[in-house]
Amino acid sequence: MNVNVRGSWLMGRACRAALAESGRGAIVNLASDTALWGAPNLLAYASSKGAVISMTRSLAREWGGDGITVNAVAPGLTLVEATEYVPMARHQKYFEGRAIPREQQAADVCGATLFLLSGLARFVTGQLLAVNGGFAMH
Repeated sequence: MNVNVRGSWLMGRACRAALAESGRGAIVNLASDTALWGAPNLLAYASSKGAVISMTRSLAREWGGDGITVNAVAPGLTLVEATEYVPMARHQKYFEGRAIPREQQAADVCGATLFLLSGLARFVTGQLLAVNGGFAMH
C-alpha cells in the first residue's frame, strides 16, 4: 500500500466510529487529474493517485452502511507553493487545454471539497469530482 493510500486509510479507520455515530460522516480524499489523463514522466505519482481513487470507491461501498460518504477530488495543476517547481511548459499545457482558460486557484478545489462535505451531497458517494477547469473530462 503506498504512502498516500495508507495514510488516508489509517486516518479514515481511526475516525470511522465517530463518523458513523454522527449519522452524517463524510470523507473527501485528494487525488489528481494526472491519474485521468496519464501525465508523462509522472508514473509513480499518477499511479498513487489512481490508487487513491480506487480506495475511495472501495471505502464508499464498505462504509456506506454506516451512513459515511467517501468521495475524492481530482484537482488539476493548482497555483500553490507546492507546484512552484513545475516547469512553465506544464503550466502552459494546462492553461491551453482547459475549457475554462485560466490558472487554477486553491479556492477552486476548496469549493468542490466543501460541497462533498456538506449536507447537499449526502447521497453522493464513491465518486470522483475532477476539478480542473475542463482539462480532463470523464
